[in-house]
Amino acid sequence: MATTNLNIRTDKDIKEQAELIFSELGLNMTTAINMFLRTTIRENGIPFSLKLEIPNNTTIAAIEEGRKLAHDTNVKGYSNMDDLRKALEV
Repeated sequence: MATTNLNIRTDKDIKEQAELIFSELGLNMTTAINMFLRTTIRENGIPFSLKLEIPNNTTIAAIEEGRKLAHDTNVKGYSNMDDLRKALEV
């Protein structure tokens, strides 16, 4: 098998964090990248789901309710955590 070099640019912190994880898994960066490339070939595409984070209906409803409450002058607001905890009896 002939080999070749692959040069990529990535954020230094991302590289370091990934190396720590790979090390815990007993892998080095080269092995991990080769695993990704081989899986891409085997799957005939990116080997994980790529999708936009679109909120579901429950989340959309919660966001809308929060916005309404934020502008409702009849809803009591709290400016500190102590008052909020008292109100919640926590």
